[in-house]
Amino acid sequence: MKSIGSIIKGHPTMTESTVYSMLVICGISHFLNDMIQSIIPSIYPIIKDKFEFSFAQIGIITLVFQMTSSILQPFTGFYADRHPRPYALSVGMCFTLIGLLLLAFAENYLLILLAVSVVGFGSSIFHPTASRVAQLASGGKKSLAQSIFQVGGNGGSALGPLLAAVIILPFGQYAISWFALAALLAALIMMRLGAWYKARLVYAQHHHLPTPALNDHISRGAKYRALAILILLVFSKYFYTSCITSYFTFFLIDKFGISVQASQICLFVFLLAFAIGTLAGGVFGDRYGRKYVIWFSILGAAPFAIAMPYASLPWTIVCTFLSGLIIASAFSSIVVYATDLMPDKVGLIAGIFFGLMFGLGGLGSAFFGWLADRTSIEFIFQASAFLPLLGVIAGFLPNTQKK
Repeated sequence: MKSIGSIIKGHPTMTESTVYSMLVICGISHFLNDMIQSIIPSIYPIIKDKFEFSFAQIGIITLVFQMTSSILQPFTGFYADRHPRPYALSVGMCFTLIGLLLLAFAENYLLILLAVSVVGFGSSIFHPTASRVAQLASGGKKSLAQSIFQVGGNGGSALGPLLAAVIILPFGQYAISWFALAALLAALIMMRLGAWYKARLVYAQHHHLPTPALNDHISRGAKYRALAILILLVFSKYFYTSCITSYFTFFLIDKFGISVQASQICLFVFLLAFAIGTLAGGVFGDRYGRKYVIWFSILGAAPFAIAMPYASLPWTIVCTFLSGLIIASAFSSIVVYATDLMPDKVGLIAGIFFGLMFGLGGLGSAFFGWLADRTSIEFIFQASAFLPLLGVIAGFLPNTQKK
């Protein structure tokens, strides 16, 4: 039987055109990784009642989880650019598995913080390398490849709360340990992805591949200004979505008096819209331009976000679905737009923006938890709804794609 390396060397188009099989594996890996991680906010109602935590303590749990991941991701991405380690993906998932088991049996606040930090460390290893592999397999369709990768993560994030409602809420904190099986499966799947990545690196060493275009028509100063704008857009997007993902269940329970299980299903609707919007954003980004997708996706979510806190329950779900659908289309285009600016630093740029995604999400969760303790759950949704209006600054981004 031929090795993967010999197959690729015999068929160079496997690396020059879009390798959908590897993109699907990237998406599945991301699905399992983020499904596991999404159960952390899903169990907040359980641990809040069990340990009598305040909203601020809940926010700190998210902050520790997100910051552990975000601080390390640029460094792991920089290292992945300089010293690729194909099987680092499986190693990262092993850390996630250990963190899950710690979380399932944690009996105090410090152990919970330790558990979520270990899960966050596993995430910091996974995202930059997997994003780099997705771009290698894109065949030039970078927004589509990033979206397939990202939609896997969003799909996992959407399914996590639903599984938590079915498995963890009825059986308690110890049921988290069942998700260790998903972590083990993910580690095995990532071995296959690592084997392809290793063969791709061997192929690159023996063939003179074209150097990526560096967008020299855009000045260095303009590139840094564009990156600053992208950072502000990521701030507006993830501060807003952190409010939804961490506190939407509490908002629905407080305002409409629905059950915890029903609130988790409503959160699933938002996260499902997020997954759909991510894939659509990749398709439109390649076709119509990433700048315009970024512009529309953040600013276009503002009317629905602003209306949502004042709507009835059915219209609250509709507004939440539409805001999630629209705002989700931005991230894959943001990441690919940033790597278009600096295509020789894909791992570093992916690490920075995935790190920002987690870090700003954690800061947003902690901030809105602190604000909710001092005001109300309803108020934080009214205040956060204006964040998508920052999307107007996307109009100042230079064009990186040739028509």
